[in-house]
Amino acid sequence: MTRGTNAMNGAYGMLTEGARLTTERGDAITVRHLLGSGGQGEVYEVDTPAGTQALKWYFPQLADAQRWRILETLVDRAWGDDRFLWPRTIVAEPSLTSFGYVMGLRPDHFHDLPALLRRDPAVSAATPRSLITTALNTVEAYLSLHSQGIAYRDISWGNVFFNPVNGDVLVCDNDNAVVEGESAGIAGTMNFMAPELVRGDPGAAPGIQTDLHSLAVLLFYLLMNHHPLDGAQELKIHCMDDKAQRKLYGVDPVFIYDPAETRNRPVPGEQDTVIATWGALPPVLRELFTRTFTEGLASPSRRVRETEWRDALSAVRDAIVPCHGCGKQNLAEPNGPAPRCWKCGRTVDLPLRLELTCGKSSRRTRRDIRLNEGAEVYAHHLVEDPERHDFAAAVGEVTAHPRTPGRLGLTNRSPVSWRVRRADGGEVEVPPGRTAALRPGVLLELGDGAEAVVRER
Repeated sequence: MTRGTNAMNGAYGMLTEGARLTTERGDAITVRHLLGSGGQGEVYEVDTPAGTQALKWYFPQLADAQRWRILETLVDRAWGDDRFLWPRTIVAEPSLTSFGYVMGLRPDHFHDLPALLRRDPAVSAATPRSLITTALNTVEAYLSLHSQGIAYRDISWGNVFFNPVNGDVLVCDNDNAVVEGESAGIAGTMNFMAPELVRGDPGAAPGIQTDLHSLAVLLFYLLMNHHPLDGAQELKIHCMDDKAQRKLYGVDPVFIYDPAETRNRPVPGEQDTVIATWGALPPVLRELFTRTFTEGLASPSRRVRETEWRDALSAVRDAIVPCHGCGKQNLAEPNGPAPRCWKCGRTVDLPLRLELTCGKSSRRTRRDIRLNEGAEVYAHHLVEDPERHDFAAAVGEVTAHPRTPGRLGLTNRSPVSWRVRRADGGEVEVPPGRTAALRPGVLLELGDGAEAVVRER
């Protein structure tokens, strides 16, 4: 078929450049070029009345009535969460043997998670802070999806993209998501699937509980650069075929740091990355990984929920401290002892700590923020149970005194004045743009019931 017409063109490049198609809403779209292909079909960049977007076009053998029904449900839901490239409209042509859907186009500054394992230069800007932020944003994205009663069913490193600079995320391939309890015709990606799905247990089906296992695997990959079940047992496998994977991830899964089972520990000299990263991980995160990959392997109800991951990751992000010897960022246990720097081995000097409480209920929410220079207090810190962490909404920033080295203050970046009470009992107002000196014992009233006390290390 010539360019500029509707066309099918074999297994790859099914649509020709310049092909004109029509959405179910009657909008005309024009195919520009092929972006890539996967197990379900191909993705094209297309021109639409709303601008440049992406079109996922299914391989004909997968374009069945069930997939059409799923797409209709997703499009009708019209979910506007900006963390998801949600299906917007279906595209089908009578002259073609398949169909597809239009979604937003992924910006170039979002990269896939395997780029971390490849040490791709494109993600060299990633830091411990941006990776923890990526993990937190990923958890909150799936929490939002699950709260709608929708299971994703194929959480894997191929479906989540991240910005290595600030940790923003985009979830793609959302046509796998269906309402909990409904069939989607997909069980997931083998090494991310819950063991009961890998084994094919009677009654086992993809859903929110199996998503929790897949999410934990994804988080482990993100923070550890390794699979949680790939230890000594994986190195004994000569051919990683389907049978071997089923044993490793379903029949006999063993967490590499299972406290009671040591036969699958990482092997020094062969799996050194995960040995080092696990040693640098704060205990609060180690405990969550250990629970979900020991008790949670056998009992889906024991898997760590998104809210637990959210709270722990948020607390760890607030506790990140730089090493004054080499300048590297270190993940610290919230309100815990000083860690040893993962890079140079020096014990990290802990800065002052801001003990912040907020909320108006009988059980107020408490958070601890390490007051490194450049650390920020965000609007979500002042909310008892924030729906979403927003790291673009800073209300306070730790800044250096312009004339006294080593002296820090908290600059008011909010639109309202703060009330500050010093340890000697004196009070002062700190309007927007002004700075409160940070000394132990200082109390800051930040508005709407939120207050904070500066504590010793």
